[in-house]
Amino acid sequence: MNMTKNETVIGVWPTLVYRDGQAALKFLTEGLGFTLVASYPGAAEGSIAHAELAWPPGGGVMVSSADRNAEPNEFDKLTEQSQSVYLVHDAPDALLAQAIAAGATIVRELRDEDYGSRGFSVADPEGNLWSVGTYRGEIR
Repeated sequence: MNMTKNETVIGVWPTLVYRDGQAALKFLTEGLGFTLVASYPGAAEGSIAHAELAWPPGGGVMVSSADRNAEPNEFDKLTEQSQSVYLVHDAPDALLAQAIAAGATIVRELRDEDYGSRGFSVADPEGNLWSVGTYRGEIR
Protein backbone atom coordinates (compact mmCIF):
# COMPACT_ATOMS: atom_id res chain seq x y z
CA MET A 1 0.00 0.00 0.00
CA ASN A 2 1.35 3.42 -0.96
CA MET A 3 1.10 6.06 1.69
CA THR A 4 1.20 9.70 0.72
CA LYS A 5 2.73 11.97 3.30
CA ASN A 6 1.44 15.54 3.28
CA GLU A 7 3.96 18.05 4.46
CA THR A 8 3.33 21.75 4.61
CA VAL A 9 6.29 24.05 4.51
CA ILE A 10 5.60 27.49 5.91
CA GLY A 11 7.32 30.13 3.83
CA VAL A 12 6.55 33.23 5.89
CA TRP A 13 7.06 33.51 9.64
CA PRO A 14 6.03 36.70 11.42
CA THR A 15 8.47 37.04 14.30
CA LEU A 16 7.57 38.88 17.47
CA VAL A 17 9.87 39.82 20.33
CA TYR A 18 8.30 40.25 23.78
CA ARG A 19 9.57 41.67 27.04
CA ASP A 20 7.92 38.64 28.73
CA GLY A 21 8.09 35.72 26.31
CA GLN A 22 6.49 33.22 28.71
CA ALA A 23 3.44 35.47 29.17
CA ALA A 24 3.24 35.86 25.39
CA LEU A 25 3.21 32.07 24.89
CA LYS A 26 0.41 31.75 27.45
CA PHE A 27 -1.65 34.47 25.77
CA LEU A 28 -1.10 33.15 22.26
CA THR A 29 -1.95 29.53 23.13
CA GLU A 30 -4.77 30.07 25.63
CA GLY A 31 -6.15 33.31 24.25
CA LEU A 32 -5.84 32.96 20.51
CA GLY A 33 -5.54 29.19 20.06
CA PHE A 34 -2.01 28.77 18.72
CA THR A 35 -0.32 25.42 19.28
CA LEU A 36 3.18 25.46 20.74
CA VAL A 37 5.42 23.41 18.45
CA ALA A 38 8.87 24.18 19.87
CA SER A 39 10.41 26.36 22.55
CA TYR A 40 14.08 26.79 23.43
CA PRO A 41 15.36 28.66 26.50
CA GLY A 42 17.28 31.90 26.24
CA ALA A 43 20.18 33.24 28.27
CA ALA A 44 18.12 34.77 31.10
CA GLU A 45 16.07 32.71 33.56
CA GLY A 46 12.66 31.99 32.00
CA SER A 47 13.46 33.72 28.71
CA ILE A 48 12.73 32.21 25.31
CA ALA A 49 15.44 32.11 22.67
CA HIS A 50 13.06 30.80 20.02
CA ALA A 51 9.54 29.44 20.03
CA GLU A 52 7.41 28.30 17.12
CA LEU A 53 3.64 28.38 17.32
CA ALA A 54 1.37 26.83 14.72
CA TRP A 55 -1.88 28.47 13.71
CA PRO A 56 -4.38 25.59 13.33
CA PRO A 57 -5.80 26.72 9.93
CA GLY A 58 -2.21 27.02 8.64
CA GLY A 59 0.92 29.05 9.17
CA GLY A 60 2.54 30.14 12.37
CA VAL A 61 4.54 32.74 14.26
CA MET A 62 7.90 32.78 15.99
CA VAL A 63 8.24 34.34 19.43
CA SER A 64 11.24 35.22 21.55
CA SER A 65 12.09 37.18 24.68
CA ALA A 66 14.10 40.40 24.55
CA ASP A 67 16.48 38.96 27.16
CA ARG A 68 17.13 35.77 25.19
CA ASN A 69 20.73 36.78 24.42
CA ALA A 70 23.43 37.95 26.78
CA GLU A 71 23.94 41.00 24.55
CA PRO A 72 21.06 43.05 23.09
CA ASN A 73 20.63 43.14 19.31
CA GLU A 74 18.55 45.01 16.71
CA PHE A 75 15.52 42.72 17.13
CA ASP A 76 15.15 43.72 20.78
CA LYS A 77 13.92 47.12 19.56
CA LEU A 78 10.71 45.39 18.44
CA THR A 79 9.53 45.42 22.05
CA GLU A 80 9.42 49.22 21.87
CA GLN A 81 6.76 49.31 19.15
CA SER A 82 3.48 47.58 18.38
CA GLN A 83 3.62 44.73 15.91
CA SER A 84 0.61 43.43 13.95
CA VAL A 85 -0.48 40.02 12.64
CA TYR A 86 -3.66 38.99 10.82
CA LEU A 87 -5.13 35.53 11.49
CA VAL A 88 -7.72 33.72 9.37
CA HIS A 89 -10.38 32.04 11.51
CA ASP A 90 -13.74 30.53 10.57
CA ALA A 91 -15.43 31.42 13.87
CA PRO A 92 -14.11 34.79 15.13
CA ASP A 93 -17.21 35.29 17.32
CA ALA A 94 -16.22 32.32 19.47
CA LEU A 95 -12.55 33.29 19.60
CA LEU A 96 -13.10 36.87 20.80
CA ALA A 97 -14.33 35.90 24.27
CA GLN A 98 -11.41 33.49 24.67
CA ALA A 99 -8.93 36.22 23.73
CA ILE A 100 -10.47 38.72 26.18
CA ALA A 101 -10.40 36.14 28.98
CA ALA A 102 -6.67 35.71 28.34
CA GLY A 103 -5.98 39.44 28.71
CA ALA A 104 -6.63 40.91 25.26
CA THR A 105 -7.89 44.48 24.88
CA ILE A 106 -10.40 45.12 22.11
CA VAL A 107 -9.05 47.51 19.49
CA ARG A 108 -11.75 46.95 16.85
CA GLU A 109 -15.05 45.38 17.85
CA LEU A 110 -16.35 42.29 16.10
CA ARG A 111 -18.00 43.39 12.86
CA ASP A 112 -18.79 42.55 9.27
CA GLU A 113 -16.60 44.31 6.71
CA ASP A 114 -17.78 45.51 3.30
CA TYR A 115 -15.24 43.18 1.65
CA GLY A 116 -16.99 40.15 3.15
CA SER A 117 -14.93 39.41 6.22
CA ARG A 118 -16.16 39.14 9.78
CA GLY A 119 -13.63 39.75 12.47
CA PHE A 120 -12.10 41.83 15.23
CA SER A 121 -8.77 43.24 16.40
CA VAL A 122 -7.29 42.99 19.87
CA ALA A 123 -4.07 44.08 21.55
CA ASP A 124 -2.14 41.50 23.52
CA PRO A 125 -0.81 42.37 27.01
CA GLU A 126 2.29 44.03 25.47
CA GLY A 127 0.28 46.05 22.92
CA ASN A 128 0.82 43.99 19.77
CA LEU A 129 -2.20 43.94 17.49
CA TRP A 130 -3.88 40.69 16.47
CA SER A 131 -6.61 40.95 13.85
CA VAL A 132 -8.80 37.90 13.36
CA GLY A 133 -11.20 37.48 10.47
CA THR A 134 -12.80 35.19 7.97
CA TYR A 135 -11.11 36.89 4.99
CA ARG A 136 -8.62 34.45 3.47
CA GLY A 137 -7.06 36.77 0.90
CA GLU A 138 -7.62 36.73 -2.83
CA ILE A 139 -7.78 33.32 -4.47
CA ARG A 140 -4.78 32.72 -6.74
